[in-house]
Order: sequence, then C-alpha cells, then structure tokens
Amino acid sequence: MAEQEDNVEGFMVESDSDSEYLAGYVQKKFEDVESSRRDEEERWLDAYRQYRGLYGPETQFTSTEKSQVFIKVTKTKVLAAYGQITDVLFAGQRFPIGIEPTRIPEGVEEAVHFDPKAPEELIDELSKTYGFEGDGRQIPAGATEDTMRDLYVGYMKDDLEPIEEKLKPGYGKTSTSQTINPAHEASKKMEKLILDQLEESSASKHLRSTAFEMALFGTGILKGPFALEKEYANWNDDGEYSPVIKTVPKVENVSIWNFYPDSDAKNMDECEYIIQRHRLSHSELRGLKKRPYFREDAIDDCINMGTNYVRKWWETDLEDYRNSYNVDRFEILEYWGNIDKDMAEEAGLEVPDELKDSDTLQINCWVCHNIILRLVINPFTPKRIPYCASPYELNPYSFFGVGLAENMTDTQTLMNGFMRMAVDNAVLSGNLIFEIDETNLVPGQDLSLYPGKVFRRQGGAPGQALFGTKYPNVSNENMMMFDKARQIADDATGIPSFSHGQTGVQGTGRTAAGISMLMGAAQLSIKSVVKNIDDYLLQPLGEAFYAFNMQFNYDPKVKGDLEVKSRGTESLMKNEVRSQRLLQLLQISNNPNLAAFVKMPVVLRELAKSMDLDADKLINDEREAYIQAEIIKATGEGMQGQQPQENVPGINPQDPSGGGAGNIGVGTAPLPEEQGFSGVPRQTPGTPPDFGGVQ
Repeated sequence: MAEQEDNVEGFMVESDSDSEYLAGYVQKKFEDVESSRRDEEERWLDAYRQYRGLYGPETQFTSTEKSQVFIKVTKTKVLAAYGQITDVLFAGQRFPIGIEPTRIPEGVEEAVHFDPKAPEELIDELSKTYGFEGDGRQIPAGATEDTMRDLYVGYMKDDLEPIEEKLKPGYGKTSTSQTINPAHEASKKMEKLILDQLEESSASKHLRSTAFEMALFGTGILKGPFALEKEYANWNDDGEYSPVIKTVPKVENVSIWNFYPDSDAKNMDECEYIIQRHRLSHSELRGLKKRPYFREDAIDDCINMGTNYVRKWWETDLEDYRNSYNVDRFEILEYWGNIDKDMAEEAGLEVPDELKDSDTLQINCWVCHNIILRLVINPFTPKRIPYCASPYELNPYSFFGVGLAENMTDTQTLMNGFMRMAVDNAVLSGNLIFEIDETNLVPGQDLSLYPGKVFRRQGGAPGQALFGTKYPNVSNENMMMFDKARQIADDATGIPSFSHGQTGVQGTGRTAAGISMLMGAAQLSIKSVVKNIDDYLLQPLGEAFYAFNMQFNYDPKVKGDLEVKSRGTESLMKNEVRSQRLLQLLQISNNPNLAAFVKMPVVLRELAKSMDLDADKLINDEREAYIQAEIIKATGEGMQGQQPQENVPGINPQDPSGGGAGNIGVGTAPLPEEQGFSGVPRQTPGTPPDFGGVQ
C-alpha cells in the first residue's frame, strides 16, 4: 500500500505496513469479546423468538402433538412496556433533557445587580450648593444650568467608581435596580441549543428504538454526540441545486447485536474499549471519503479487495432462516478505547507533546480488510467513549441488563404448552373414537371411516360390530392453567394484563378505585426502568452534549457553570395531577402569612410545564413582571376615576349582576327600627353593637 499522510487535528497519521499490527489488534479484540458474549446472544435470540412467536430448534414435538400454536403474550407485554416508557419520556412533547445553573455557579454570579444611589443620599449630595457655604469655589460669569451641571459632575468625578465595582450579588432592592442573571441566561441558551441539536439529529426517533431494544433484549444503546456533516437542501438564484453542508452533533441508535463492549466491564464507566460492527454497502463505504480524517486511498483498497461480510450464526434466525450465503456488504469495525502509545506511534500516529509522557492513548480507529481507514486521537475533552448503554432491569454482575422477554420465558413456555394441550384435547373430544369387532365383519374390508361408509357383516354373527366412544373434554382445566401462567407472567414482568387491553379482570380490578390502585402499582416497575434511562442514558448523553458545546461552540453566551438534568421521571406523575397540586399551592399562597414563603415565578413555570406550555414564552421574568405590574397599577388608578356607564347595550339596567338575566327591581331596604329590618341596630358612637347576647 502506498504511503499516505492525513492531518488529524494537527497531528499526522502515516499509513504504512506497521499499521497492520494495530488493525490486527483491533480484530483480535473483536474476536475475544465476540466469543465472550455467546451466552448473551443466545438469551437475546430466545427473546426474539418469543417476540416473533417462533419455536427454537430445541423444541421437539411428539407424534401425538398435532397443534403447534404459539400464543405471543411476550410480544404484547413488550409492546405495552415500550408504549409506557415512550409515553413517560415524551409526555412533555420534548426531549427529556434540561440545563440549569448550578446551585452556586463558579466563575459567574448567580445573580448580580446595581442599585442606584438612594434618593435621600442624592438629596444630601445636591444640598452642597456649588460656590456657597465656604467651599471656596467660584461660579463663572455667564454660567448656565448646563455649565453648572458639568462643573458639579466634574467635582464628583473623583467620587465615582466603575460600575463593575458596584455590582452586588442578589436581586436589586429598588424598582430601578438593574438585575442580571448570567448563569440563568446561559442555561436557557445552552438548553435551547442542545434541544435544537437533538431535534436536528432525530434523537427522539433513535431514543424510541433504544427503548424498544431495552424492553425486548434488556439493554439499549445510544451513540453520540459525534460530529457529522449534514447536507441541507438549497437552490441558488438560477434554480440549480446547491446544497449547504454543515457539521452537526449526531445521535443514533446502535443495535445491541452490533455493539461489543469490554468483556470485563460491568458498565460504561469501566469500559476500556468499545467496538461497533458496521455493515456497509459499496456506496456507503465510498461515502466515508466525505467525512473528516478518513483515508481515501485505504477505502479504495478495501473496495478493490471486494466484500468481506459474513453472516453471524444468530443472523439466520433474525432474517427468517435465509440461506447462509455471503452478503454483498463490507464489515467495518469501529474501535473506541485505549491502546499502548508505542503501538499508536508504530501505526503512524504522531503523538502531541502534552501526551508524550502518557503510557496509553485513547483513539478512534476504523478497520476493514486489516486496513486502517481512520486513526485519530479521541477528540473529546474530557476523554469519553461516545456511547450510552441503559439496562431495562439492572444486572449488577453483567454489562447487559435483563429484558422483559427473559423474565417471562418460563411462563411463555407454560402458556404455549397448556394451549397446545387444550387445542389437541378439543379436537379429540369433538370427535367419536370407534371400536370395531372384526370377527363380525366380512374379512378384507377397508376399515377407514367416512360419511356414508358401509360395512358388510358376517351372516348370523351375534352382537354389535362398531362401537363409538366419546373422549373426555378437559380443555377447561388446561385453560385454567393457561390463565394461571398468564397471571404469573403479570407478576414476573410488572405489566398487568389490563394495562394492554385484557378484559375480564377479577377481584380488586373490577372497581374504578381498584383499577387506579393496580395502575399505580404497575407504574412502579416502569418507574425503575425510566430511572435507569435517566441515570445510564439521558444524564450521560446530556453531559456529553454540554461538554461538546463547551469545547466546540464558540458562542460565550451559552457557556457557564451549568448542570444537566434528566427529566424522564418528571413525567411519571400525570400532568393533570401536577397541575391540580400546583393550583392548590397557589390557593394556599393567597394567605398573606404564607405568600412570602412561596416562590411564585417557579410555581408559575412549573404550572405551565404541567400543561405542556412553553414557560419562557408565557411567563414574564422579574423585570417584565415589574413593568407589567406598573402598567396594571397605572391602568387601575385611571379606571377609578371613571363612572360606570348607563344604558350600556346588552345589559339590563335593572340587573345588578350585569348578566341581563331577568328584570329584578332594586327596591328599598328597610331602615333600622323599621318593620322588616333584620340587621344590627344602629349604635351611638362608642357603644358596642348588641348581638343578642352572643359575643
């Protein structure tokens, strides 16, 4: 192979025969981790067969078993769990990640303000009249108000301080104080930026795919963010197609079948390396030339060598038992992880000066046909492998979690067995079983039965030649056992049958309160799953996007001491319930003794979120709220001087309610001491009213 040099973020990568050693190292790591996860692949394949309703080769049917029915309860449970997870994650109609300022931001005040001089202080200063009171200053002839103002300001220049020195932490104490919240403003801009980036990469779609594999196989994988050039449609003034190419952070779902983590690791934090297996067509492989730091000559060499993709043993089942012929595709191994520094240097990677003293380097390497297609130092700071793995049910002793299908493997087998027995029994009991006494029949006759069949008897033979027997029907007992196995499946999965449309719920579930209680209990299992998504997927993904933008985004307005908040579990409480509780809090805050303890802006924002509304668009900030309050105050004072209009169209002048509903006369109320008066008698000044002995 001809030598080639690529510039990788300022570091040179040389392509020579020494790079084959690194390529072989990656290939050997892949083979090791592939063999170590064979047991996991068998579990996933069993789960897939349960989902599809397929019997594995280990299932052997006897000659007496006619029915081979498969009741796909596993599929129903998986889809129900998947639906509940996605409903919770996207209840707020947005990707469940938020950015907030840290409690005590470093390097930037949480809130700073500048208070102007108090009025009494200003009056005191102005009382020092220029040129009088023995100050020794002279008023120039022909001085005007403007010149005197300049003279006075010049006198005060020595006392004036830079405004930066007057910035104080906290909110301003006066209505005219300038309040600045740099951390809060940065958090809003950073959150909007990250949500836009996630929307740009269709992250919601990929998160749903990840949630599905979580429910089915026990683990979901999400990759990102990583830089990718995206093409945007554009036409110039002449009508010619001229696409715009932008580099954007990308997120994508990675199938668990193509994800090979460090075999000795129990989670992503312990992984020394990750290998992703790609299956690319000719055009997709050529398309890698357009991506940064891919070596074009190496890609051409791979294409000339031909395809090398061979199906794995489990792919035959996944692809509905196709013939295991070779596929016209390329197998590419993408390696993220640590390697020895000497090995990297032998492969042609120029190590920067700041890493010369390191024993190991973290790299990204793409290999095909034992040829390195891409070799770069991990560009992320701090160093991280751009993958997130979330378990459905955490297994503390394995990298991979436990899925819903695995939890109901035994019950699915029982349900299939009882259903097959019930079907076979129903077939037998629905037909007669015949006994034939051949001594009473003419020899040599066909003994098969069909409608209109005629048997010839021996002449003078006593007794009956044919006897019909009814086989007992025990299918009800089999169905009872089937229902029992289904109940066990409900307990094993935490997904009750009524949650996915199963009717005929007995006991507690027959009442509305009982169903509510059962639904609350069912949410407990989903809560733990969503919590796993928060901890193992959303939180590290959000932190990765935050670090990505802090490193590669050059807009200082989005930067600050911020923290990521995963918001998957926030939606576990129904929005209606949250809204009701927030409204109750608002009612409580009407108490003057409690109003001072309620953070009203926070309550209003949370109330807007519970109603799936944009709080930033609908809720004023502190400064906007002050201005609006002044407008309302001024408007209210203006309205106080206005008298109500008479004979307003549409309003009955005799209807004090203004609703126009009836012609009720005003009348005259009886005065005190008059007949019909029922109020408190008029008292002379200083005399307490008489309440009839009740004080």
